[in-house]
Amino acid sequence: MIDVTMANFEADVIAASQTTPVLVDFWADWCGPCKSLGPILEKLETAYEGRFQLVKINADTEQQLAGAFGVKSLPTCILLMGGRPVDGFMGALPEGKVREFLDKHLPSDGEITAQADAQEAEQLMQAGDVDAALHKLQEALALNPSDEETRYNFVKLLISVGHLEEAAAALAPMLVQIPLQLRFDALNYWLQALTFVSSDARGGWTLEQFDELIAKNKRDFETRLAKARTLIAAGHMEAAMEELLEIIMRDKSWSDDVARKTYVAILELLTPPKPKTDDAAFGKTAGGIELTGKAAVQEDPVLEMISRYRRKLSMALN
Repeated sequence: MIDVTMANFEADVIAASQTTPVLVDFWADWCGPCKSLGPILEKLETAYEGRFQLVKINADTEQQLAGAFGVKSLPTCILLMGGRPVDGFMGALPEGKVREFLDKHLPSDGEITAQADAQEAEQLMQAGDVDAALHKLQEALALNPSDEETRYNFVKLLISVGHLEEAAAALAPMLVQIPLQLRFDALNYWLQALTFVSSDARGGWTLEQFDELIAKNKRDFETRLAKARTLIAAGHMEAAMEELLEIIMRDKSWSDDVARKTYVAILELLTPPKPKTDDAAFGKTAGGIELTGKAAVQEDPVLEMISRYRRKLSMALN
């Protein structure tokens, strides 16, 4: 259990909740029900063995924090995960009800182990140990097959190191979902490009060979798509999008709209992941509390390029 003030709120609540759920208990010295709920929460924190972190905030001395979370009565408990409030309750609930509340949100032991494996895999990837990272991601996915973030990272890493058959098998469950998630669809188009290069004779062509055929027939869309896939496989994403635009401008719906779908997939692959706390750049916590002035946000060249190609696609489709 940790006592929290404005001074340590960002570190011990927002940052901490990125890895472990944090239960915030708003209380006050004069509050009778707070005194009966407090020992229950402390007992459960011990009983749950690290599955959540309990912090206590005195609503009288930390009125700014209480106001930011909309606390109207005491005790009020709010559960944060990933830097965001996800649920809460008011009043001194009995232990059984508090357990029900916690069990509804907290990950199981298996899920915690899977999360630890996934975090270790990320560290291994950063260290350049790809084989060990793949092993850890595979272990995490076996423990928690519904963890879409781990599956995405696993498939993406498999594709990037050329384990295409394994990637296709791991990706398959996500491609039958309705609706299909764009990020998994993007991985599929990347996988298709690499599979094309490894299985089609044109995968070994030079760009000049493609251009020679295209010069004879500007509407040779099969050759243009093959060229685009070759460029994708080589990591030349901007050049691939330029080739796909040539198809889209001439025939928007050719071959079940494959050019546009592939183009959108590239944009998705290039788009950096969103920060875990969107307000961080603006000096706000998840509770909306101003901690610092607005940070100067410099334009990211990758984001500028993505924006430019989104505009190009919009113009081609209109």
